Amino acid sequence: MQELEFYQNPKFHHVRHPLVEHKLAILRAMDTPTKQFADLVEEIAMLITYEATKDLPVEKVKVRTPLEVAECQMVSGKAVGIVPILRAGLGMVSGVQKLVPNAKIGHIGLYRDHETHEPVEYYCKLPTDAENRTLIVVDPMLATGGSASDAIKMIKKRGAKNIKLCCIVSAPEGIRRVLAEHPDVDLYVAAVDRCLNENCYILPGLGDAGDRLFGTN
Repeated sequence: MQELEFYQNPKFHHVRHPLVEHKLAILRAMDTPTKQFADLVEEIAMLITYEATKDLPVEKVKVRTPLEVAECQMVSGKAVGIVPILRAGLGMVSGVQKLVPNAKIGHIGLYRDHETHEPVEYYCKLPTDAENRTLIVVDPMLATGGSASDAIKMIKKRGAKNIKLCCIVSAPEGIRRVLAEHPDVDLYVAAVDRCLNENCYILPGLGDAGDRLFGTN
């Protein structure tokens, strides 16, 4: 695949790793059962989070080992919040929590209008101190970028400034929209797929992530 222009954007991060690629291959397969699909979404979310949190501030601390006192580093400064875009984003929350167990969780509810393909808001609940946290917004699919962009706008209206968006499968159309409308937001993805079809589904994609996560049609 020819390298696309957004690879030059420092806010765009393509998380490439043999384990991610392996898990993505199984995730895409149409015969992967619901339980395994959910486990893979959690695992890939954890691997993406590892990359997305590498710039968290740290401070020096002293820790007593069984032999002596060691000078170590621990995460300091801003706390973390997780904001899944309902409903598919829920599948990624546990993966983020495994690395950041003390993170508070908010929720954003958006659905895509099947006629206009534009997102419609129906719910938004964030941690009360969201403006003081690094907020990791999660959604497995970044297709048109409409839902993700609107979710970020909703978060910004509530005072949050330090926002990261983590997705598993993305389309160039969605990447471009998010980076254009939110140049201050870091975007992390595990896969950059070819394009969107006439129904705004990602190709080759993996189908509807929400349906596959929760066993619905």
